Amino acid sequence: MKQVKLFNTNKRVKLGMWGLGRGFSFFDMCKQLNIDVVAGCDYNEHMRENFLRHNPGAFATADADEFLQQDFDAVLLATYCPNHAPDAIRCLKAGKHVLSEVTSFRTMAEGVELVDAVEKYGKIYNLAENYPFSAANSWLTRKWKEGLFGELQYAEYEYVHECRGLQYTYIDGVPVQPGHALHNWRSWQAYHYYCTHSLGPVMIITGLRPVQVVALPTAHAIPGQVRPRVDGHDMAVAPSLIRMSNGGVVRNLMGTTTNDTHHQRLWGTLASAEVEGDSLSLRLGGSGGTLKQPVTPSWDSLGKLAASTGHGGGDFWVLYYFVRQILTGEPAPFDIYTAADVTIPGILSLRSAVEGGKAYDVPDFRDKAQREAWRNDTWAQEPIDTRTYAFGPGADTSRGAADFSRTMADLTRHAPDVRAWLDWQKVEIQSPEAIVPVGQTVVNNHPATVEIYRRARRIAEAYPGTEGARVLLEMLDLGCEKDVLDKGFLAKVKRTLAAIKRKHNLSGLRIEDVKATGLLPKPKKIAEAVKPGKTVRFSHDAEFATHGGGMWFVCHIHEKKKDGLIYLRGTIDMAKAGKGTLLYGVDGPAKLWLNGKEVDCRPAAKNPVIPDQYKLNVSWKKGANEVLFALDTKKGHSWGVCARGELN
Repeated sequence: MKQVKLFNTNKRVKLGMWGLGRGFSFFDMCKQLNIDVVAGCDYNEHMRENFLRHNPGAFATADADEFLQQDFDAVLLATYCPNHAPDAIRCLKAGKHVLSEVTSFRTMAEGVELVDAVEKYGKIYNLAENYPFSAANSWLTRKWKEGLFGELQYAEYEYVHECRGLQYTYIDGVPVQPGHALHNWRSWQAYHYYCTHSLGPVMIITGLRPVQVVALPTAHAIPGQVRPRVDGHDMAVAPSLIRMSNGGVVRNLMGTTTNDTHHQRLWGTLASAEVEGDSLSLRLGGSGGTLKQPVTPSWDSLGKLAASTGHGGGDFWVLYYFVRQILTGEPAPFDIYTAADVTIPGILSLRSAVEGGKAYDVPDFRDKAQREAWRNDTWAQEPIDTRTYAFGPGADTSRGAADFSRTMADLTRHAPDVRAWLDWQKVEIQSPEAIVPVGQTVVNNHPATVEIYRRARRIAEAYPGTEGARVLLEMLDLGCEKDVLDKGFLAKVKRTLAAIKRKHNLSGLRIEDVKATGLLPKPKKIAEAVKPGKTVRFSHDAEFATHGGGMWFVCHIHEKKKDGLIYLRGTIDMAKAGKGTLLYGVDGPAKLWLNGKEVDCRPAAKNPVIPDQYKLNVSWKKGANEVLFALDTKKGHSWGVCARGELN
């Protein structure tokens, strides 16, 4: 990335990262923002090793006290989510500025203590709430200030994200260790707490703060999910109603469901807006039936730089605002008081749901008298013991429990594909060819899926009646265990796929042999990659998955391996020879050969993979056409690629 001077100063900020999973995702942005990352802290050894591999010469430790004794100015805090407030206070006491991942605190008493600490120690505190700073939300913020929308009537904002797999893995996809344990907070924390990604954008766009909340309890979690419990209530998807300071109302929705959505809808008295993904539509004219049109949003400035970073550019902006405040004193959007405004509704919404819908006023912690009223309020969801919850205290892990987290992680990837394929056969859809990638994934993964199902069954039967057995059995039921293990299952899927492909003249990438691909021992620039003369040892887990309508080959590289190039060889079958198009998407820098001839090189390609992102005019031969990718593994923890062919 080309260096751009963003601040009118040569002063630099020395940064320590506490929590090297989520925290490390900010690393590549730091040099652009006058930041030198000099220290890291994480209890996971593999994350510390990854940090040092990308940042040689830095200090790394598992000891927080040792970390905070180092010479740096600020901490990017991405630790155990329920511990953010105590950890932030430790940083402030150590004389460090703090950029904290969401949320700011877990109890009202912690919130009071954190605000007091920021005021006492005089250090900068920012919340890294990034969703308000996408291109669409930033554009809406500007237009709202200009008066385009009038007064807020109502809004619906959502952060509905199926994070079931993260109950059993760390954020980088590595199964939780020891293998019979659950994730230390994602496995049990109620979704109301995680309210800032949906409420935060409404607050920043409109300039309003929440003043009252109400919520009702919900039930019926999706299969295989450890169910958060609060005062005897199961907590699943988490909707709340929030009254804002102008009298408008926000429906705020979080949770894990069968439909991920970050849909956003705003109704002002003069205009309305709807955001879905990167698409923004407006209806102007102060009427419900006037013209509705899509618009192209943009940031004020630095948009191109922001767009190249994570979370739709939001990660760049929260880091930018934080460093700008340190260097220039200009306030950031989420200071400690706004951080409290966006955090408190989650705590009180959960409390409202547990109490059957009791309404709670949201205090303003800028007011010391309002703060004082909550100083001793320690109400919170009781955490579970993640080490023993799955199989009980003292469980004999030698009967298979040690493989529990790995097995559940595998099931959450494989079982939904099988269920989706079989259930789509029961529904008449307009484009049957759209389900081909799902069926191809089921076929490619079948040997691994059978092994995973058998392993899951053995563990569940070895520990009957436990929570671990319950979630395993639910995933096996979701993944249609009986069907998958039937001897005729694979042949039936192949026949159905072949019939659809013949009818619609389809051809997609088929990986010949994932074990014949591998990681080169030394890194090379992707533009200099050459077709390998021999296969190299395959040293990573591999799987097939479907995303966005395309079939991915996914290669995980989170283990203790050197970075370099992975070569992926496969074929695309064509019914006849002729001119046509090769359409593909990749997760980063890649070079591509078709039938031994180099056809494309994308040294600047970036995440995420988008099916059909690149289109090449090629000549196809009848039958199998060899496709070879050289994939650069220098960035990220996994690799995806999808490709298909078309005839003119």
